[in-house]
Amino acid sequence: MGVSRRSFMAGAGRTAIASAFAAPALASPDSRPQPGWLADAVLYQIYPQSFADSNGDGIGDLAGIADHLDHLSWLGVTAVWLNPVFVSPFTDAGYDVADYLTVAPRYGTNEDLARLVGAARKRGIRVLLDLVVGHTSDQHPWFRNSLHDDSDRRYIWASPDQLPGGELPEDFVPSPGPRKGAFRKNFYATQPAINFGYARPRDGEPWREPVDAEGPKRNRAAVREIMAHWLDIGVSGFRCDMAFSLVKDDPGYVETGKLWNELRGWLDRKYPDSALIAEWGDPATSIPGGFNADFLFHFGGPGDGAPWKSLWKEHPFFGAEGTGTARIFVDAWEKAHASTRELGYISLPTANHDDADRLNNGVRTRAELPAAFAFWLTWPTVPAIYYGEEIGMRMLDGLPDKEGSNGRQRNRTPMQWNTGANAGFSTAAPEKLYLPIDPDPGRPDVAGERAKPGSLLNFVHRMIALRKANPEFGALGSVRVFGTGYPLTYLRGDRYLVTVNPRRETARITVEDPRLPGARAIENSGTHVEGGNLTVHGFGYAILDLNG
Repeated sequence: MGVSRRSFMAGAGRTAIASAFAAPALASPDSRPQPGWLADAVLYQIYPQSFADSNGDGIGDLAGIADHLDHLSWLGVTAVWLNPVFVSPFTDAGYDVADYLTVAPRYGTNEDLARLVGAARKRGIRVLLDLVVGHTSDQHPWFRNSLHDDSDRRYIWASPDQLPGGELPEDFVPSPGPRKGAFRKNFYATQPAINFGYARPRDGEPWREPVDAEGPKRNRAAVREIMAHWLDIGVSGFRCDMAFSLVKDDPGYVETGKLWNELRGWLDRKYPDSALIAEWGDPATSIPGGFNADFLFHFGGPGDGAPWKSLWKEHPFFGAEGTGTARIFVDAWEKAHASTRELGYISLPTANHDDADRLNNGVRTRAELPAAFAFWLTWPTVPAIYYGEEIGMRMLDGLPDKEGSNGRQRNRTPMQWNTGANAGFSTAAPEKLYLPIDPDPGRPDVAGERAKPGSLLNFVHRMIALRKANPEFGALGSVRVFGTGYPLTYLRGDRYLVTVNPRRETARITVEDPRLPGARAIENSGTHVEGGNLTVHGFGYAILDLNG
């Protein structure tokens, strides 16, 4: 539209009215520096095992991702987050890191990653890596060394004489090696927790070291070394796994926040264009705690993921029966936004690799997906697309466990590129694939969707282009909500009216704005305007320019 963010935010974007949540203006000099690219980012999560296999071994790899960068560029993606690609025994699909500084051979080499980062940057796409520093694999050299050195404090160890009656403290695992006693795990027993200390040391439990002990200080320095290694090859930041889990017994996450703020300050000095995105689920805690962004997703924060679940999962607003409400999400977003303005951004994922249901979840039909995307790409967050969501890939139940997936494999099936063998994912024999291809003969694929003007893929492409062309739709734009029932209706930047009706039945709302009768429809599916009244048919939506 030719409107700069600065001129926009100086005008209509700062409107404040009842039931309106004014988004933050540009960061003031005394607010935290932000990487300039993040506010307008469209994130795309790639599960590397399942995206594209370039060498025919049945497992996706970095060269396969590089081969499909043009798809991401055309779609409008501006940043890619890769699940862990480091050396690992894969007892938790790579979240058990055995070498932070080396790419796992199944994915390629460090040089392949550097080439991917460079090729992506040429297309205007940044690459973020998964930073897993709450724990390592039990095969990491650090842990193997600790098994032979009773003085090593990289991990949280309790010796036999510290265990009255031989009883293990909660979350401790008996030593698998010569060192006597037990270590604390962070998730699976193969994932020993790195020692960042306890917020509340306790007499009689010497393993509860303070955060300023030598072991925790050594580990904080190691995190900086890991970050610098990858930032120096050109990655643009990190999604931080289990970011809340570092300091133990930390009420309010006070010490954990201090740790991340220390790292954030170092990044601001050394790598000011980099971003830290939390896997936390509570932006009101994580963003003041040092992160540039955090997800609202299926766990974390007040209500344990209630805002995300209220949209997509439990009595969802985006459900054909129309039994949900958007009020839970809107209220949670408003509270989180109020406490994070000028500090960072809230991100909303469609799904992820960790059992956050795909939009096409086996209950929701493909006919319902455009309305969901119309909302998701026009609400003031940083949107995060899980691979395949843009074509409506579905979850698959009944799959075998794969590398500790524990039910999460249903969201991890191979990307569907075309109608060829293995949907274009791999040339391997079907039985060699990391996970099976969706067997549905009517499954969507990128090539087929792109060839159909009315497809979901082309709709998502248009919506991202609309968002990128108009700062009113970005994370910094203002929003005024007219109603949180059916249809959900809101105004972006005092100009663009969005209405979505994700239920099967027709919905109606009256909007008091004299510009509505003359509004120009940018996108319209099943929506009718009559005076100040909107009628939106089932699964319908519209984006209207009130300025004509």
